[in-house]
Amino acid sequence: MKIISCIRPVPDPASRLVINDSKTWIKDKDLTMVANEADNYALEEALRLKEKHSGEVVAVSLGRESDAKLLRAALAMGADRAIHLVDSKFRSTDEFAVAQALAKAIQLDGGADVVLTGVQSDDLGSGATGVMLAELLDFAHATVVIAVDAEPDKGILTVKRELEGGVAETAELTSPAVLTIQYGINQPRYASLKGIMAAKRKEFKVWNAADIGLSDSEAAGGLAEIREIYIPEKKSQVEIISGTPEEAVTTLVEKLRKDAKVI
Repeated sequence: MKIISCIRPVPDPASRLVINDSKTWIKDKDLTMVANEADNYALEEALRLKEKHSGEVVAVSLGRESDAKLLRAALAMGADRAIHLVDSKFRSTDEFAVAQALAKAIQLDGGADVVLTGVQSDDLGSGATGVMLAELLDFAHATVVIAVDAEPDKGILTVKRELEGGVAETAELTSPAVLTIQYGINQPRYASLKGIMAAKRKEFKVWNAADIGLSDSEAAGGLAEIREIYIPEKKSQVEIISGTPEEAVTTLVEKLRKDAKVI
């Protein structure tokens, strides 16, 4: 059973975010990047599937050269090998651009039985990358997954999905499939000293845009264009209502009804 676990580098939540000079994104050159939280749950689920059904787990990520440490950490946790997509041409990090690069890399690596991603990223939070990836790969998919059971010999995946209002849904899919994993599905493990040492000997591929068959325009392109990022202005207005208590109450009620329109 071949399982792909996708890992997205995101800014450390403790980092101070500063908008860049062109106001199109944050200044990320000196930011500390960490693995997207939901992707940690996806990696743990991938490792559990491997332990239960045998096979291999391949960790895949797109990012800067310095983000290789996130894939090294995945190898230390138990992933068998890693693929790092690094290229200055990867200028857009929107959902489509990332999904397109990941799909090309997965196809070049020979496909997979199951591809796991986090339900959403901590930076964009749209929850769209996994679904786009499934479409580009022509795989079945299920989102917001809170439990996974596999029958590799039959090519069947049974998943439980979390819906709104505390409702859960059980669905059966045929592999290959893409699953987006919900927060809290498991407890991600820590890397052991043995795992950290073993990670140094595991296969670590680095591919650029040309390696995976992306043209310059495809590598740089996305479906979204960020026009401007800004910090919302804090606006407050205080009005003192004069008069007797009875008059003040009457005025306040009128303002709440006509101006604020909350009653």
